[in-house]
Amino acid sequence: MEKYSQFRDRGTGIAPFLPVSTPLSLVSTITHTFIFLFRLPFFVAYATSYFLFFHWLPLPVFARKIALWGLMAIPGIWWVDLQLDGVKRGTLAEQPRDRFPHPGSVIAANFTSPIDGIYLAAIFDPIFTVSYPGTRLVQKVGLLGAMARALGAVRTEPPANANLVSIADLLREYPGRVVAVFPECGTTNGKAILPFSPSLLSAPPDVHIFPVSLRYTPADVTTPVPGQWLRFLWDLLSRPTTCIRIRVAEGQVRSTSAGHTSGSGASSAVDGASGGARSRQINDAPISSDEQKVLDRIAEALARLSRVKRVGLTMKDKAAFVDAVKGRKR
Repeated sequence: MEKYSQFRDRGTGIAPFLPVSTPLSLVSTITHTFIFLFRLPFFVAYATSYFLFFHWLPLPVFARKIALWGLMAIPGIWWVDLQLDGVKRGTLAEQPRDRFPHPGSVIAANFTSPIDGIYLAAIFDPIFTVSYPGTRLVQKVGLLGAMARALGAVRTEPPANANLVSIADLLREYPGRVVAVFPECGTTNGKAILPFSPSLLSAPPDVHIFPVSLRYTPADVTTPVPGQWLRFLWDLLSRPTTCIRIRVAEGQVRSTSAGHTSGSGASSAVDGASGGARSRQINDAPISSDEQKVLDRIAEALARLSRVKRVGLTMKDKAAFVDAVKGRKR
């Protein structure tokens, strides 16, 4: 993979698009193969039953959450650590409601794996969104759509038929839900934080935005290269366990001046359109210096939680990396 050294960040030397792999001995390979073949039919049957039938039943939210925990239990995904930034262990229950993502707030999470969506759904039951570079608007998707995006094609701009809305619109439509945003616009291997889309700027200025970091051990389950579903399933199902560590920073509230510019601009851009034109409207208003500070503050918090650095590589760099990988395979 060193031949892809041009896709390392110049300032830090980090390569966020290279897949992570752990070398296995012959004995380990045999053991992992047995574990994979044993789990595969159970996992496929359970996942198929959930997404085709159970997910659509009119059941309470807690029932779906229990079912999702069952889906994570089959491949041995364990939630081993949850911490609020700056909060002592054992005092989580004593914290006020505004200290943790709650209905009417926004989650800004790093994006590394299809497991991200499953875990967030099992804990917060959020409205999932897809962010794109250069636009403040987002595309609402379901859990399966969020998982598919983790291994989907690299997008440097929204599809022509995408129904784009602002985060403020989603919060008004779903006042009892959390909105989950992946502002990096694509997956990495978890070793860096990419530049943010301006999508977070379409949230109302008084809404809490919580940076949420999800880290996996081992990191083989991260999916920085699109389309590698078989490799992901092998890494997920052949490992005895996969541990998740979650860090949640204090909610960030945007300043009134920045919020007025971006929030009202996004809404007016969408509200001014109608019919099919509304679904294709892209808000490309320039980002002010105050708004950029908001994005930088959230990105710095997410990088600190993840114990990684921010890099300057974008989705255009990732698209070029994917083209290079495909060219090598051909």
